[in-house]
Amino acid sequence: MACSYSPLTGYFRTGCCDTDASDLGRHVICIKATKEFLAFSTKVGNDLATPRPEYRFRGVQPGDRWCLCALRWLEAHEAGAAPPVVLEATHESALQIIPLELLREFAVGAT
Repeated sequence: MACSYSPLTGYFRTGCCDTDASDLGRHVICIKATKEFLAFSTKVGNDLATPRPEYRFRGVQPGDRWCLCALRWLEAHEAGAAPPVVLEATHESALQIIPLELLREFAVGAT
């Protein structure tokens, strides 16, 4: 299942949280962005919200879905800023890093 086509997400920019060995960040968690998470992400050096027209990137806004690095989600969780997770669009390799029970605690519906 796709995570998001607008904004276009995924390591391969296919809309899906697919991965392979070249994806060192493991962009496998489909999240629903929140204001709190976006502020946290900016604070730790990854500003997802600012538009970057030179890359045809409008910026991630609260409510948008986005493929997030598994370790960044875990870091946000530890800081109390973890965004909701769309399990149906999250790649199963996320389970190598984050227990399913924890992801289920933050699960939201696909729509």
